[in-house]
Amino acid sequence: MLTRLAATAVAMTMICGSTWAQDANALQGTWRLVSSITELGGKVTHQFGTGANGMMILDARGRFMLTIIGQDLPRFASNSRASGTPEEAKAVVAGSIAMFGTYIYDPATRTITLKTELATFPNWNATTQERSVISATSAELKYTTAQASGGGTATVTWRRAK
Repeated sequence: MLTRLAATAVAMTMICGSTWAQDANALQGTWRLVSSITELGGKVTHQFGTGANGMMILDARGRFMLTIIGQDLPRFASNSRASGTPEEAKAVVAGSIAMFGTYIYDPATRTITLKTELATFPNWNATTQERSVISATSAELKYTTAQASGGGTATVTWRRAK
């Protein structure tokens, strides 16, 4: 019985691929946003609205770039991003985030450490943040952010770009 279970486990791993990224090389590449879900005070929401789009690039030299843009951002009536109304500007800030810097992945602790150089949320400039990896396969990466930019804890899921 145990032999049959072990054989099944090996076969499933071979069919489905590794369920855990063993080193930083496994995370390198371009990732597309699947979801960014925030939990704050018992309330669960889509942090950037339903249908948000995003991309994250983790390169071989340890650099990252991440952008998430909500689907329902308002068009500026002035047609100038420098002349938006306070309401338009607030909606864009609440519905998007972009950041870049360097990263390190530690498979032993299942942690991605982001050293953010600059971000559209200035409080994250020149900060170091950790992302706790929930799962990492060749096709999907899922992690939690303990301090989401909008408050609360976020669970972010990415799918490898094709």
